Amino acid sequence: MKTTLFLALGIFTASYLLAWIRNVRQGGSTRGVEDPATAAGMPTPFEAGVGFVTNFFDTLGIGSFAPTASIFKLRQMVADERIPGTLNVGHTLPTVAQAFIFIALVEVDMVTLVGMITASVAGAWLGAGVVASWPRRKVQLGMGIALLAAAILFAMTNLGLFPAGGDTLSLAGLRLWAGLAGNFALGALMTLGIGLYAPCMILVSLLGMNPRAAFPIMMGSCAFLMPVSSIRFLSKQRYSLRPALGLALGGIPAVLIAALIVKSLPLVAVRWLVVAVVLYAASAMLRSGWRESALARETPSARPRGLLP
Repeated sequence: MKTTLFLALGIFTASYLLAWIRNVRQGGSTRGVEDPATAAGMPTPFEAGVGFVTNFFDTLGIGSFAPTASIFKLRQMVADERIPGTLNVGHTLPTVAQAFIFIALVEVDMVTLVGMITASVAGAWLGAGVVASWPRRKVQLGMGIALLAAAILFAMTNLGLFPAGGDTLSLAGLRLWAGLAGNFALGALMTLGIGLYAPCMILVSLLGMNPRAAFPIMMGSCAFLMPVSSIRFLSKQRYSLRPALGLALGGIPAVLIAALIVKSLPLVAVRWLVVAVVLYAASAMLRSGWRESALARETPSARPRGLLP
């Protein structure tokens, strides 16, 4: 069954790559961009460095979406409305590499794994279709709330407030249905930039599974759902090419180093740093969203009363 899962993941990844190549050839990522230099060309060393650092710690369990979104916002590297798409498109290949490694190395019941993955993919397909069509202010407010939630989860991790979990490596009956519903919701939310790793670990632990089993579940879920959501963002042309390419090129070697050589690190101090950065970025994103909403409300109607359209 693992072989079948790996073949399916290869097909999903190949479909995503073909869609990305086709989009680049058509110039999709540069349409409607005020500064095309931020969306086209080879990534800068800093953009590749962002991919390396965020995916290195992502492999060790920190998560990559919230830190990357924070960097993009604070450095103004990507237009706010394009951040969710850039996260999904750029982090897909490193996440696929993580999934291959952790599904191969960590034991978990395959029925549970495949079911949780399928649920997350369905959620991501729905969520990406919605988020990719949102105007800028909705994305800003949604991402601001998502970043606040991510900061709370990081702080809870450091304070040891997560459930301890159990010893089982599988789910059945009502617990399985609860896991499927939870992962469906997490897949949809991930398209906003909240990330799936910490929430998935909480979900798995609450259902009594061994927290170690969360790694193949959360990485497998992301590896399957991200190609699906990425294709939705690509079709809507809601991402920036150069930063996304930097995430991919910097991220793949980082995953291999973290998973196969480093394997573990004391991450408490890193998480507190991430909490501070993410909270600041969340406040900046919410301020931008509120400002856009206020401007939209204050804009007077351009059409005089009594005139026909």
